[in-house]
Amino acid sequence: MGELLIGTSGYDYNEWKGGFYPENLAKAKFLEYYASQFNSLELNGTYYRMPGPQQMHNMIDRSGGKVKFTVKAFSGLTHTIDERIYRQVVLEFKKAIEPLFYRNLLLCVLFQFPESFRYEKHERIYLDSLLKEVSDIPVVVEMRNTKWQNDQVYNALRQRKVGWCIADSPLTMQDIGYTGHMKLDYVITGDIAYLRFHGRNAEMWYKGDNVTRYDYLYSDAELQMFVEPIKHLLQNTKIVQLFFNNHAKAQAAINARKIEMLLNNEKYAKSL
Repeated sequence: MGELLIGTSGYDYNEWKGGFYPENLAKAKFLEYYASQFNSLELNGTYYRMPGPQQMHNMIDRSGGKVKFTVKAFSGLTHTIDERIYRQVVLEFKKAIEPLFYRNLLLCVLFQFPESFRYEKHERIYLDSLLKEVSDIPVVVEMRNTKWQNDQVYNALRQRKVGWCIADSPLTMQDIGYTGHMKLDYVITGDIAYLRFHGRNAEMWYKGDNVTRYDYLYSDAELQMFVEPIKHLLQNTKIVQLFFNNHAKAQAAINARKIEMLLNNEKYAKSL
């Protein structure tokens, strides 16, 4: 049975006061409080700004070493790629996360590619080269362009021992007039199974900002649909990570607690 890790995508949100954090909690105490509630955290601020080793040391200290971290890759490796210097960017990024690695608190690095990163020859060559540069650390990739969802890609990731991010999010295919959800392929390509919950706010997915796009609260019934697939993943991988990115109004923390409760209820029912 694999290890289950549940948390949120980011934690440093003032608007979570009252919905998750106590109203009078100082911002400097957010991570300490978070560590009392969840066992893992997806750091996504590292996407917007290159982190440094001291930042990671601070994360460890403020969380009391109680939290394991997934670190989202810097945007210069996934969105604003300069192929002349990306190897230097990789080295800088890896240096930054060394404190987590050596303290055994690094779960993986998440490389989240945009829909504009297409399943074409040039992009495939870049991805292959990038994965070679990070072959010494645990890695998961998230593809927003659904053309990457195919067996050839899954087999290539298995060969490289790279995880596939199972992402729940809206997908609006305007060219054929279809609005729905991304296909959920519960595939296993490495030792890590990774589920990322973005919400299902299809109306705002393309026209919203980074708050309104993720403004969605999963119902209990929707979360219950993930219980059996998660149990399957736990039986077939070493680690299963669940992160909620529907961060508006503290909904990520609310849903993370709820799915933990649903999964624990399943365990309790089995023990009777």
